[in-house]
Formats: sequence, C-alpha cells, structure tokens
Amino acid sequence: MTERTSLLQEVGQAFRDNGMTAAITALVGGSLAIAATVTRKAFTNEAMLERLDRELHLERERTDKQRADDRKADADRLERIETDIRAMRDVMFEAFQRGRTD
Repeated sequence: MTERTSLLQEVGQAFRDNGMTAAITALVGGSLAIAATVTRKAFTNEAMLERLDRELHLERERTDKQRADDRKADADRLERIETDIRAMRDVMFEAFQRGRTD
C-alpha cells in the first residue's frame, strides 16, 4: 500500500533532494492541484444542485397534474351523483303527483 504524504512533506523532501527550484515547483504544482480539486468539487456540487432542481420541478409538475386529474374525477363523480338525485327526486315527485292509481 502506498503511503500518502502531505503537501508540505513533499515540498520539504523536494527541497532536500533537488534544491529551491524543485521545492517551489512542487509548491506551485500542489497549489494548482488543490485549486483544481476545489474547482471540480464546486462544479460537481453546482451540477448536482441543478439536477435536483430539475427533478423537484418535474415532481411538482407531476403532483400538480395528479391533483388536477383527481379534482376532475371528483367533479365528474359529484355531477353524476347530483344527476341521480335529481332523477330520483323527479320520479318521486311524479309518483306523489299521480297518487295511487291501483
């Protein structure tokens, strides 16, 4: 298994092995690597937030559509019930108006 060293340890080792130029190069390279990692992480988080925002928007649209469909089904059912009640009321009214004929 490879042993991980910190940026300062690598800079110190490069300074001991190759002098000041190598140490500065290692420091600049390490700083650029850290900056690249931070930038990549920031863009990854931004992309994830955008994806989650799209998914939330789609879920809200789906929920709104489902609610609209449910409201329409309830309204249709209520209208059928009201129609049945009116028909039954009319039948009963006619029956009472005619009286018993048998």
